[in-house]
Amino acid sequence: MGILHEDMVLVKQEKEGDPTVITVNCPDKTGLGCDLCRIVLIFGLSICRADFSTDGKWCYMVFWVVEKPNTNWNLLKNRFLEVCPSYFSTSEMDYYRPQNQQPSPPDVFLLKFWCTYDREGLLHDVTEVLCELELTIKRVKVSTAPNGKVMDLFFVTDTRELLHTKNRKDETVHHLKAALGDALISCEIDVAGPELTACSQGSPNLPSEISEEMFSLELPGKNFYGCPASNSISVTMDNKFSPSHTLVQILCQDHKGLIYDIMRTLKDYNIQISYSRFFANPKGNCEMDLFIMQADGKKIVDPTKQDSLRSRLKMELLRPLRVAVVSRGPDTELVVANPVELSGRGRPLVFHDITLAFKLLNMRIFSVEIARHMIRGREWEVYRILLDEGSGLSLPRNKIEANVRNILMGWDNRR
Repeated sequence: MGILHEDMVLVKQEKEGDPTVITVNCPDKTGLGCDLCRIVLIFGLSICRADFSTDGKWCYMVFWVVEKPNTNWNLLKNRFLEVCPSYFSTSEMDYYRPQNQQPSPPDVFLLKFWCTYDREGLLHDVTEVLCELELTIKRVKVSTAPNGKVMDLFFVTDTRELLHTKNRKDETVHHLKAALGDALISCEIDVAGPELTACSQGSPNLPSEISEEMFSLELPGKNFYGCPASNSISVTMDNKFSPSHTLVQILCQDHKGLIYDIMRTLKDYNIQISYSRFFANPKGNCEMDLFIMQADGKKIVDPTKQDSLRSRLKMELLRPLRVAVVSRGPDTELVVANPVELSGRGRPLVFHDITLAFKLLNMRIFSVEIARHMIRGREWEVYRILLDEGSGLSLPRNKIEANVRNILMGWDNRR
């Protein structure tokens, strides 16, 4: 009858200082590795080693992760179980299978609150509370009045799908009050209707000086936007090593969400992974071997397809996020963009890391716009952060840009 549902995911915490081992044993599906790595990224964990294997129907995955304090392992296990296919999907009992039902989009809620004053790190404190409560931020509108009061509009969805209940709303308000203290004047949570969602949209157009440079899909030949040179990343393909699979070997520098970036790229290409191995050493150098095949079960032998996948992987490893500090009239604006998966999901925790960077820099944010744009055939999630000039831009723009990028890439402790 298969394995018990709760045994699909096992978490084994080793002695203090050693990585925690997460084992997944369940039916396979294309993109499962991407979905699991995305959850690891949401929980703020770092993968130092991983092994994946599948026979096309059943898969076995092991993650060695470096935990952070107060990691909720039971919640992580539940999130893993939610994306793992049921073992009934490999049985002959068709009546257990859903009838190709597409999940309905989650309800969007408007979280609106006023604060008596702005301060460095206030926006990050709010964002951190929402992340801990598993509220996914879809849109943000932050405005600072001339008297210093701040109005924040957060459009969020609830992973637990309980925000329509009084208990869940009370829990959210309680945590916000604990984080903001006397600064919080009022807080309201309501279902966001289409008219409110429309009001939350940012500027529909991006400045031309941003679009051309930031969203280029060409591989730069030199150090670009603070990223390593493209020749520091190696992606090779071999069809001789295996009679049935194409071997992809990747050598690169580590960054936050590295395996997620590889897996989401392969998921977008509808590539199936039969076996993979990943290892990152303490110096931040990574190597990964993947035995892959196309959706039709064949190797990738077409040179054009090989070049396209190789180039895309190198680009996603070199520039998984785009960061720039530009002029917005007389003001200074930070622009961060990340590609959206074909499934419609953006990279998690981007806004959390942006606000963390400004908290560490002791800089305040005047306003925020988050919107999606279709640029050069790809959908991008674009964050436009207008800086509060009143707080004093003591750092030059290139330093602000570098600090934000280092937090986003997980390099803050190594650079």
